[in-house]
Amino acid sequence: MNQILELREKRAKAWDAAKAFLDTKRGNDGLICAEDTAIYEKMEADVVALGKEIDRLERQATLDLELSRPTADPITNKPTATAGSKTKSGRAADEYKNAFWKVMRNKSNFDVQNALQIGTDTEGGYLVPDEFERTLVQALEEQNIFRQLAKVITTSTGDRKIPVVATKGTASWVDEEGIIPESDDAFGQVSIGAYKLATMLKVSEELLNDNVFNLESYIATEFARRIGVKEEESFFIGDGTGKPTGIFHTTGGAELGVTAASATAITLDEIMDLFYSLKSPYRKNATFMMNDATVKAIRKLKDNNGQYLWQASVTAGTPDTILNRPVVTSAYVPIIAAGAKSIAFGDFGYYWVADRQGRSFKRLNELFAATGQVGFMATERVDGKLILPEAIKILQQKAAS
Repeated sequence: MNQILELREKRAKAWDAAKAFLDTKRGNDGLICAEDTAIYEKMEADVVALGKEIDRLERQATLDLELSRPTADPITNKPTATAGSKTKSGRAADEYKNAFWKVMRNKSNFDVQNALQIGTDTEGGYLVPDEFERTLVQALEEQNIFRQLAKVITTSTGDRKIPVVATKGTASWVDEEGIIPESDDAFGQVSIGAYKLATMLKVSEELLNDNVFNLESYIATEFARRIGVKEEESFFIGDGTGKPTGIFHTTGGAELGVTAASATAITLDEIMDLFYSLKSPYRKNATFMMNDATVKAIRKLKDNNGQYLWQASVTAGTPDTILNRPVVTSAYVPIIAAGAKSIAFGDFGYYWVADRQGRSFKRLNELFAATGQVGFMATERVDGKLILPEAIKILQQKAAS
């Protein structure tokens, strides 16, 4: 953690030096020469590189903490149950957990098969043990930036109907003994279902039979990476056909806040307009979401007080800011281009991610037997929708003329 703090301080100093260099080299027209531009871009690249290294170290620290937790209880005998203790049952039971991983390693017997009956899914796989499923969800949050901002719910079966207030009632001035007019709220609803997301990986039989190989950790990390990437992509740009509806999609996505005057650039005034296009109640929890390339494009912009819009964070776990609101980047946010929706600003808690309870794993013994490998298939069912479109505003570039 000390190394992360040192890198954050180094990054902040590098950014201050880059800003100072930029300010001293600007001409009367506000521009800098080509030679100074090259120097500044090198300084800016160093700031970006430090930021990426900080992100990597923070993810590594989180994963190290997760994997360093004890995997076995050192007590060899079970203590006497007390009145307030609860016995784990179902997929949370130790018996189910042990049986699950024995099947994954192909070390099952009749007792193991009986223990697994409580977790058999409809497609012949086995629902992951409760404890491991929590580990997998945690890994998804580390891999998927969207899940850290959205509201995540768990559903059992069927669509989830979410009531939404479409229009609100109002009050009216009335005369003494006058009739008070009716003014009811109008309600709509958003339906969240479940789309299937699946992936498959292969492990050699030699590695699988090696007890030193941490199968649980490997599957959790690798499946989380694959599933997290596809989830995040859909939560941003999904079209709702066989996948969730993303916030940048024309139908069911966020509302348009600002259309930029240029197809290839963004101005200070347009950032301000986007900020204030969002209603005040949403701004207190709002986040700027954009691509790294967009951050680079607006990093030189200043407000009316001569302060740079983009401010580097020096505190661990705290994101960079624009107009005192957090800035989060994702590779799945469109880059600046003609007609592209390049920035989203709003309260992402109004985007709901619905997990259908229970992720399923299946071991495939025969499919890759000829190559001495064993396949593992993971599936989940998930959906995502923006419940209140006005809670997030979009900046869209000018269309090509």
